This record gives sequence, C-alpha cells and structure tokens, in this order.
Amino acid sequence: MDFVVDAQRDMNKIEQLLHSGDMRTKGKAEEVVVPVLSRPRLFDNVISAILTDNPGIRMRASDAAEKISRIHPAWLRPYKRLSIETIAKINQQEVRWHTAQILPRLKLNKNERQRVIALLKMYLLDKSRIVKTFAMQALTEIAIQDNGYVEGVRNLLDKLTEEGSLAMKARGRKLLFLLKKTKPSVTLQSRQYPHGQLRGINPRATISH
Repeated sequence: MDFVVDAQRDMNKIEQLLHSGDMRTKGKAEEVVVPVLSRPRLFDNVISAILTDNPGIRMRASDAAEKISRIHPAWLRPYKRLSIETIAKINQQEVRWHTAQILPRLKLNKNERQRVIALLKMYLLDKSRIVKTFAMQALTEIAIQDNGYVEGVRNLLDKLTEEGSLAMKARGRKLLFLLKKTKPSVTLQSRQYPHGQLRGINPRATISH
C-alpha cells in the first residue's frame, strides 16, 4: 500500500513540475529527471505529457525525456513507434529540437532509419535554427551508426555549413570533422540512396540567413 501511495505521490509531483513555468522558461523540467531516474516506471508519465495540448508542458516534458534518455537510452524502446509516428511530427519547435536529439538513440531497423532520415530532412525546413542545427547533429549520429549514410550526410553538411546561420556553420564544421573518421560503405550507399534520399535536399530551400 505504501508503495502505491509513494508512486502516486511521485506522479503528482511530476505533473506539478511540468506545469510550472511558461513558454519563456523550462520551469522545473530538470527537477523531473531525479525522481524518474529512481522510479523508471514514471518515464511513461513524462512521455505521455509530450502528447498533451499544453505547449508549455510539451516543451518541458520533451526536455526531461531527452535528459533522461541521454542516461538511459534503452528506456526509449517501448516508445519507439510512438516517437517516430507521433511525437516527431508534433509541430512545435521546442519538441522538435529535443526529439532530434532523441531519435538517434532509438534502436532502428533499416526501414525505421529511413523514416527517421525523412523526418530529420523535414526538420531542416523548420523556421527554427535550433531545430535545424539539432537535425544536422542527428543526421551525423545516424551516419556514424550506419556508414551507408556517410556520403549523403557529408554532402548535405557541406552545403548547410556553407549557407546556414552562424550556429549551423559552427556545428557543421564540427560534424564534418567527426564524419572524416567514418568511412562510407559503398555497398550500403548504393542500396540506401536509390532515389537520392539525402542528396535530393535543396539546402537553399532549407536555410534562413
């Protein structure tokens, strides 16, 4: 009985913390991380909060989910489909830039990875430069995980680094340096780029100066 009471108390605390603040601040999102790390089942409450209609709660919940999954990426496993099909498509910049950090942590098969690549390409069209920058980071992480994407991501980063905002240029140079250490796979490239999935992006249409 005490166990149930304690769990309910933690759930209520998380909800209160996520409600705290407005769109100008993260509120107490970081305070959500500690109780969830000690009670992993509460991670479900954090993920569920991303789906609410309140943009402030969505922002803080996605921030908390990113911080928690950075420590325990395996906790994302039950939410892989939800992350790709629903959360990643929420049209809110704060949710998108946290989701961009989360997506490379998912254990993806070939089809799922291609869907995530498509989502990140969409993020490159976002008005937010922060979203674009994190999308660049995510694409690089996926290319490092699967070197069949190295050449396409490298070509994309070359153009984004040349034409993007100052933050994108700075991040792009660092990401290109990382990719230099990853050799492309010719076999995978020919199989996974049949229609120029990455090379088909027009960076001029995705960059706001």
